[in-house]
Amino acid sequence: MQTSFTAEQLRDPDTQASNQVLRTCVHCGFCTATCPTFVLLGDELDSPRGRIYLIKDMLENARPATEEVVRHVDRCLSCLSCMTTCPSGVNYMHLVDHARHHIEKTYTRPWHDRALRRLLALLLPRPGLLRIALLGARFARPLRGLLPGQGVLAQRLRALLTLAPLRLPPAGASARPGVHRAEAVRQTDGPMRVALLTGCAQQVLDPEINAATIRLLTRLGVEVVVPRGMGCCGALTHHMGQHTAAMAAARANIAAWSAEAEGAGLDAIIVNTSGCGTTVKDYGFMFRAEPEPWRSRAERVSALALDISEFLTRIGYQPTREPPGLTVAYHAACSLQHGQGVTVEPKALLRRAGFRVVEPAEGHLCCGSAGTYNLMQPAIAGRLRARKLAALQATGPDVIAAGNIGCITQLSGEGVPVLHSVQLLDWMAGGPAPAALAARLAQPA
Repeated sequence: MQTSFTAEQLRDPDTQASNQVLRTCVHCGFCTATCPTFVLLGDELDSPRGRIYLIKDMLENARPATEEVVRHVDRCLSCLSCMTTCPSGVNYMHLVDHARHHIEKTYTRPWHDRALRRLLALLLPRPGLLRIALLGARFARPLRGLLPGQGVLAQRLRALLTLAPLRLPPAGASARPGVHRAEAVRQTDGPMRVALLTGCAQQVLDPEINAATIRLLTRLGVEVVVPRGMGCCGALTHHMGQHTAAMAAARANIAAWSAEAEGAGLDAIIVNTSGCGTTVKDYGFMFRAEPEPWRSRAERVSALALDISEFLTRIGYQPTREPPGLTVAYHAACSLQHGQGVTVEPKALLRRAGFRVVEPAEGHLCCGSAGTYNLMQPAIAGRLRARKLAALQATGPDVIAAGNIGCITQLSGEGVPVLHSVQLLDWMAGGPAPAALAARLAQPA
């Protein structure tokens, strides 16, 4: 694709990067076939190719974002299925993130849109505040059906209350700063030490995911540290175009992990929420124009970051229990399969643990969670959820496994338990059976 940015525009690092992305695109349209919003809506402007044209026109002409541009960019899930499909290697992720930052700077949203975005940016990265908000939402949940109208505001309020869990698990100790010593001695490559990103919403919605991760790693001879000063990865604000807040969150994590790496040392930074993992692995790009030592530290953090499934594969995970005879439908989170390119490891580990692994049709399509998407675009997210659940349930599973808390929350509540893959792997390697499977395990064979 030809571009016509001026030399002055190209002095900006973000515009320079977007120019390179745009020049890579060859208009082939392969991306339209795997884009969830185009599949549902059939509008070219709700496809990656259509959005690329809108973004190019806006950025080249240094034009404030229009309502049309905002509408179609907001409908993008950032599932990145288009990047998996693209034969030319177009980095759509960096382009749409730049567009969202430009929108945030140049467009005035309706008051309720601004208010909700500020509320989410305030609550979601802060586990304490989020817990209080969810407890309040739980009591208001029965009233969601009384909210009148089909406007955007009414739909979003209903979505907020619907997604609030009926009960919250007690806060776990696994997210507190500290060191979890290895329980075994590794005989192969010596002692290992990793940092665990405990996430923000995950530690409130399902602290057992972090607990299972720590149990499993320490039994496998790996020391796990939860660093002091670590917090939200910045993905939530980054994808809302709130650049300053996202960089501040990333900077705090880079400082915390760098202190550990430069102190007692780190073999890896483990991420068990794939949405966070995609962003952490992109810290090097996000800090490419920052002064030293931030740039090199960010690059080192990105190089150390691994999804839990990548790390378990690397160290040779092996089960210790007999296979339970359960069928697991594996849901590939978009941020894991498209954002990080991790596709084989989770399924291979589940099979190694003794599960029968099945995959749904249209496994490349998003479930509709996508960070805050199911709150901001509830109508589209609801259609994607129904489509994904139908495909998963058609496989006849005993349990659904995923690698992202957003997907787990989005897909839960329809009868079949939805768990993080690491909870199943921990169980088969000596950990406790997941509580959500208790009823199925109690049934006679």
